[in-house]
Amino acid sequence: MSRTRHFPARAFAAHAVLIVWTLIALFPVFVTVVNSFKSKRAIFTQPLALPGPETFDLVGYQTVAAQGDFVAYFQNSLVVTCLSLFFVLLFGAMAAFALSEYRFRGNMLMGLYLALGIMIPIRLGTVAILQMMVATGLVNTLAALILVYTAQGLPLAVFILSEFMRSVSDDLKNAGRIDGLSEYRIFFQLVLPLVRPAMATVAVFTMIPIWNDLWFPLILAPSEATKTITLGSQVFLGQFVSNWNAVLAALSLAILPVLVLYLIFSRQLIRGITAGAVK
Repeated sequence: MSRTRHFPARAFAAHAVLIVWTLIALFPVFVTVVNSFKSKRAIFTQPLALPGPETFDLVGYQTVAAQGDFVAYFQNSLVVTCLSLFFVLLFGAMAAFALSEYRFRGNMLMGLYLALGIMIPIRLGTVAILQMMVATGLVNTLAALILVYTAQGLPLAVFILSEFMRSVSDDLKNAGRIDGLSEYRIFFQLVLPLVRPAMATVAVFTMIPIWNDLWFPLILAPSEATKTITLGSQVFLGQFVSNWNAVLAALSLAILPVLVLYLIFSRQLIRGITAGAVK
């Protein structure tokens, strides 16, 4: 009886904490978007106030539309992020399936080797990566960024997905083999649908560092034709003068894809995180 009585109160408290943390996480986004619609003077004098009749100004968005090819920057970021996510999820899921399903000599060492990529930042190899890209003629191409981000995201993808794939029923996979399904069909038709929450979790955690990265676009693809949205926003930041209206407007537009992805995968993301916590 007492448990039944206290359960609604605990659920209400859990939802209240979740709402509070969500508001805290969204507060920087709120400040950025609100200030993008204000004049430069209002940004510094009233940073937390909503834009009013005297402070409302679209000069930031007008500058973004007039200076630089912002649409091309946005397209470059979208292409690099989407293709990198596709390869990370595909190759990461296939590697995780092989490590969790098949027992072979060196299985544990292979998993440990892949896990090292989580602990060792890929930026430590920037010089070697740049030399390889120069030798292969991939500098100032989107392919260079896609290759680097795919390699960057694979260790985390394999680490997360392999744990989830070990929980998939062996009876289900063996039944598919008895029915004559190939290993590829077992992987794509039986296993992948059951680990969609984990796939969504990997997608969200992989997309944000790729979309917001400035280091590798600056090193590998700094040309005007291959600039990403994060690198393109830097044109409004000068050594002595910065156009903060344009910077905030560009960042506000750059936030939209991340929010859309979160809204699409939010339910699967929460299921993946809670499932991992229960395990």
